[in-house]
Amino acid sequence: MGFNFVVDRIAKDKMYPNLAVWEALPYTQQWRQFGQHYPNTVPLRLQEYCVEHGYPLSYSTAILDISGPRFYPIALEFFNFHIDYFHLLGPERLSQVRTGDMCVLFYYHEGDNPQRIRSRLDQLCDQHHLQHNCYRFVSGNTAADLVPGFVWFSDFELWFWQRNKQNIPVAIHCEPRTKEFTVLNRTHKSWRATIMADMFRKDILNNSYWSYGPGTDITDDDNPIEVDTVSEKLRWHRQKFLATTPVYCDVLNFDSHNDHSLSVKEHFENSYCNIVIETHWDADQSGGAFITEKTFKPIKNGQLFVIAGCAGSLATLRNLGYRTFDNVFNNDYDNETDNTKRWLLLRETIATIQKNLPDIYKQCWDDIQHNQQLFCANKSHRLNILHQRLLNEQS
Repeated sequence: MGFNFVVDRIAKDKMYPNLAVWEALPYTQQWRQFGQHYPNTVPLRLQEYCVEHGYPLSYSTAILDISGPRFYPIALEFFNFHIDYFHLLGPERLSQVRTGDMCVLFYYHEGDNPQRIRSRLDQLCDQHHLQHNCYRFVSGNTAADLVPGFVWFSDFELWFWQRNKQNIPVAIHCEPRTKEFTVLNRTHKSWRATIMADMFRKDILNNSYWSYGPGTDITDDDNPIEVDTVSEKLRWHRQKFLATTPVYCDVLNFDSHNDHSLSVKEHFENSYCNIVIETHWDADQSGGAFITEKTFKPIKNGQLFVIAGCAGSLATLRNLGYRTFDNVFNNDYDNETDNTKRWLLLRETIATIQKNLPDIYKQCWDDIQHNQQLFCANKSHRLNILHQRLLNEQS
């Protein structure tokens, strides 16, 4: 038994995004532009994953053509609190949801606070006289597992697997490397500028591949790190750092940096450790972790890594079966929920491993190899776990 989806349209062999008003055909540039148009629903990634990894999938526009538990998928580019998604279903589909003939499945790969989303959707259910269990929500934020009707799924693991599959993983080797760290930033954020400037002033980046995209404006209103607690002079160092940007460590242009089918081999092959600068330092005040392709790049390509991101990021990887080198260096930073203290602990870990990176890499050889093999393996088991959890939520 596999996923059973009810869809409003089928275009060639693809499920057309439910609720979409944008017109496009699969395998065209326009097909990638649904997220730019109201109501910002997009092609369902799960269909691609099932095809890639051989997990059963069926879909039809006619609900009677599908037996067993049925889901009406709504894949989101972003969750819009001003949109009434149930109203957009229309009378017929809404009636099918109300009678329990199918369950609405929101699929969202981002890390927004699941509890806030739950509150909005329950409010909409009340407006439309729907039971609160008429929908399920798949989220990229691990805090989803603490919210009724919500399920966390590591979407970016499968997404990067697919987008980068034509690139052979970098071979793991113990030959000398000329760079210590790889530290890549494409998009400017106040907390990213803060930690980059702090590493810069501590001479951590002297012998590294590092980059930082354009951006000089700084407001600490949304910065989860207390800058003055880290250092009284850090604001000055941050302005000095930003004055040198943008800085790139390859020849790719800005758009190519966001093309995840591309890889710069030397960033992994010639550097011992990746300081992953994740998307969120604090995932929308949710208490959850949010892991993207930024973390899976060094895993695929045979590198050590630490994660500058949400508390619990390493714990999330361990739950997926990956190894995080805990027997070799101190990863206590991952347990620290205070956003400022977490950076100070991580900075200490980075400074410690910097003293002996070649030997540390060799000590972690088996774990690095394990991680690469696990990432490259078939992901049907991930899809099966997701499917079973969604079914259990329905029961």
